[in-house]
Amino acid sequence: MLATTSAPCDAFARFVLPLRVYWEDTDAGGVVYYANYLKFCERARSEWLRSLGVDQQRLAQTEGLMFVVSTAEVRYLSPARLDDALLVGVDFGARGAASLEFVQQVRRDDPARTLLAEARVLVACVQAQSFRPQRMPELIRRAVG
Repeated sequence: MLATTSAPCDAFARFVLPLRVYWEDTDAGGVVYYANYLKFCERARSEWLRSLGVDQQRLAQTEGLMFVVSTAEVRYLSPARLDDALLVGVDFGARGAASLEFVQQVRRDDPARTLLAEARVLVACVQAQSFRPQRMPELIRRAVG
């Protein structure tokens, strides 16, 4: 996951976003600050949606739907550091009518594809005004199988 271009798939995930670690992502020791892994995962989920042709802003404006995170769990295994090239994978766990569990990995883009962090993020589809659960759009249901 280098730069901000997306790749459709990889051996470890259905969708992979290359990223680079910048100074702003790190603490004073040059190690990625723990909360930034959630940001990396969010970017990968957003780019996955974009690859399907889903414009989240348009979805909210035209269909009144948006996605909210209801649960996030991260397991940290090894630190990412300043200038590391990363690969952030997107895959899927449990599926509900109005929710989807994303199973994500952050790996270093090295020959070993070193696993740095694993995340499980439960996302709900809600009505933009009331935040009431709404059925996941058909395009997304088809994409996750």
